[in-house]
Amino acid sequence: MLLERIYDEDLAQAGYMIGCQAKGEAIVVDARRDIAPYLELAAANGMKIVAVTETHIHADYLSGTRELAAATGATMYVSGEGGDDWQYGFEAERLQDGSQIALGNITIKALHTPGHTPEHLSFLVTDGAFADQPGYLLSGDFVFAGDLGRPDLLDEAAGGVNTRFEGARLLFKSLQEKFLTLPDHVQVHPGHGSGSACGKALGSIPSTTVGYERLFSWWAPYLAANDEEGFVNELLDGQPDAHAYFGRMKRQNRQGPAVMGERGELPQLDNAGIAEDLAADRITFVDTRHNAEVHEGTVAGSLNVPAGGKMATYGAWAYNPEADSRPLVLLAPDQAAAREMWDHLVRVGIDDVAGFTPTLDGLPMETPKVLDPKGLEGFGAALLLDVRNKGEFAAGNIPGSVQLSASRVLWHTDQLPSDGVIVSYCQSGVRNSVAASSLRRAGYDVVELDGSYAGWKAWKDSQETVSAG
Repeated sequence: MLLERIYDEDLAQAGYMIGCQAKGEAIVVDARRDIAPYLELAAANGMKIVAVTETHIHADYLSGTRELAAATGATMYVSGEGGDDWQYGFEAERLQDGSQIALGNITIKALHTPGHTPEHLSFLVTDGAFADQPGYLLSGDFVFAGDLGRPDLLDEAAGGVNTRFEGARLLFKSLQEKFLTLPDHVQVHPGHGSGSACGKALGSIPSTTVGYERLFSWWAPYLAANDEEGFVNELLDGQPDAHAYFGRMKRQNRQGPAVMGERGELPQLDNAGIAEDLAADRITFVDTRHNAEVHEGTVAGSLNVPAGGKMATYGAWAYNPEADSRPLVLLAPDQAAAREMWDHLVRVGIDDVAGFTPTLDGLPMETPKVLDPKGLEGFGAALLLDVRNKGEFAAGNIPGSVQLSASRVLWHTDQLPSDGVIVSYCQSGVRNSVAASSLRRAGYDVVELDGSYAGWKAWKDSQETVSAG
């Protein structure tokens, strides 16, 4: 049996390929939309992808189930659990609790494990060529290494009202009746790792076991004592901010994400044409450099979405394709870099990219306004905006500031002043530059605090040292 993890560091998301080496057939679980890694892995192992499935209706990324099935002819399987309100809106084979998928000697059994979402499935895998008992569990967003999938996302991202409490109770029941009834040796392969907003304390190791979690997880004592109330309170306390784009992901994943098909290479665009399109407001320019370079000068009205490890995440914070229909033009050094950026963006449903340019020559420029920390006092800002997460804000903040995370600010402009200057900050400046650029593009007058909270704290500490001396 082949069991391979395909991990996206950007979204801290894990998909899996399970293959029967004897029969040459494979199934992919929780695929993303840039599907080349799955096709390449199957080809490298001489396998054909014959089935595609997913653990639940995802909120943090756009599912590649339909994309991969369209490219390979694979049969799609999705959850049929959760009641009428949680049924998928596209044609696929429905899986119920106990449903099985067979690939040669391999049996994949669906377990209904609600709590994170009502329809959530986990997949129990038996390698029949080696054993007659299951040895692996693909747990999706049910059980992570060291944590559990948060049950409050339906409230935070899908318009639910107090569904978190019922979700937490369902998680307790799923642990009790499904997870803890499994043998200790069963290996657990979760859908996310450290850095995901789908839990509050995810471990960075790629897998765990039932026995390890039974003994050492934070929730184990509550289950051992049958303390549902204590479990619910502990689970719901301190969950991080949910990204606002999660709501769009939920809707699109339930309906069925658009199938892109084979994508060609992005064209390199002429800067004279880009300048004309910018003047006519026909495009959205994306400056993909680090904020330190952006602060030296950037394209007027552009978004700062730094290339690299978090481009999908930052892109989904700064650009909402449901509200902005202008295609993106990327700053990229070459064709390969532009394609990699595009691959990240389609993972969160930002598909409409017109092309790229390797240079800013001839484009209309502006210099983002930055404020030194020593100039903050008496500046007279209409709002001092902290775009870090709630937990970071609670651990220490600049007096007088208001918290609204960078992942939510573009969707909650009703909480911002309609006039006056907004001074914004994060921890070191990267997230702040993303949020500030999106707010400037929306028409707000934003000044970024140089060095953000870390810079202000260092300056404040130096002042106190001088005073003490």
